[in-house]
Amino acid sequence: MRKIELALDLCCSTMTQDLVLKVLKRHRSDWKPAYIFFNWVSKEGTISLSSCVYNEILDILGRMRRFEELTLVLDEMSRREGFVDEDTYRVLVNRYAGAHMVEEAIGAFNKRRELGLELDLVSFQKLLMYLCRYKHVDVAETLLHSKGHEFGVDIKTMNIVLNGWCVLGNVREAKRFWKDIIASKCKPDVFTYGTFIKALTNKGKLGTAMKLYEAMWEMQCKPDVVICNCVIDALCFKKRVPEALAVFEGMKERGCLPNVATYNSLIKHMCKIGRMEKVYELLDEMLEKKGNCMPDEITFNYLLKSLKKPEEVAGVLERMKINGCKMNNDTYNLLLKLHADWDSEDKVRYTWEEMEKNGLGPDRRSYTIMIHWLYDKGRVEDALRYFGEMENKGMVPEPRTKILCNSMNTRKQKEAEEGEKSAKNNDQSPRSSHERNTKRKVNSVQF
Repeated sequence: MRKIELALDLCCSTMTQDLVLKVLKRHRSDWKPAYIFFNWVSKEGTISLSSCVYNEILDILGRMRRFEELTLVLDEMSRREGFVDEDTYRVLVNRYAGAHMVEEAIGAFNKRRELGLELDLVSFQKLLMYLCRYKHVDVAETLLHSKGHEFGVDIKTMNIVLNGWCVLGNVREAKRFWKDIIASKCKPDVFTYGTFIKALTNKGKLGTAMKLYEAMWEMQCKPDVVICNCVIDALCFKKRVPEALAVFEGMKERGCLPNVATYNSLIKHMCKIGRMEKVYELLDEMLEKKGNCMPDEITFNYLLKSLKKPEEVAGVLERMKINGCKMNNDTYNLLLKLHADWDSEDKVRYTWEEMEKNGLGPDRRSYTIMIHWLYDKGRVEDALRYFGEMENKGMVPEPRTKILCNSMNTRKQKEAEEGEKSAKNNDQSPRSSHERNTKRKVNSVQF
């Protein structure tokens, strides 16, 4: 610590707010030098630090669970009138809730007036949101019932808790809370329906989700494209493709315009079941509509995944080029996997070289594909060479790849040891009778 302070004392740079913030942000994951630097700047007194600098160090300390130091900084801020702001409050409730210090998070809300801030609905919603984000939904709901009346709870507040239960994956509690919303004076909005429908589809409760979806249209609470996409994807996943197509046509008739995600969801599942004529029909429709329906890299990746023969690749890549879709890491890795599965060595090499040439890899996924492909072909030396290259680049291998390469190295070492042992035994073994007889003849000649 003292060494850092001495180095800073020798620094000739002119300190500015912007420079201080940049230094702190650069050390977001290393609290100690950030805190030493902050204290040094504070003591220097060359510049008057703003609340945004204090909020930054508070966030760093809270993120690294250094709450003793955080309290010292907060106390210093509190001594300055009007220095604590809404961002300070956000940092406090976020970091306390993230560390599961629930009482401290609630305490930050209750002390708002002491800190020079108002107790209002927005700050209450923020508290509930962070508690729910870190899985303290039960606490958030208890607070809603005990304190909510003080601020005039609205549907947005109710949605925060509903979303908390849904993200937690607790559909039973979400259903109970949904009934509370219906029984309250708050009228469900699109977000309320969308949140609950998504949770239901994630848990396979498609029947209930479909009832809610239809109820939205009847209640004049028009579903947005996100909700429609969620329903379509869930129906396709359950292989209820005709119903998914009916929802797709219905949303267009009712004025909810599809987007690229809608088409991609349908194309993905149509490719899986081999309905390629429908896939290309949807693709043509996307091109006709243009705008936010234009095919993207995800669309063409689904098409590539559906291919059965190497000669079909060129056609899809040409379509990509015509539509202005550029190759990305995912597309190159997908091509690499396809050519490896088809055991097309030339194409594998070509894809690898193109990836390197365009600066889009190879990444961890690329190396994983190559290592496993080479191993399956019995090319252990080549597989280990790629593994070594991967590690030299600082890439952390997937656990299965690490296990495979450790196994290859162990087997290689064992084979080498057995080879050495065998060679040693051969050297020590009695010579053949032929060799002995030859030696006798030589000796008889010499003597």
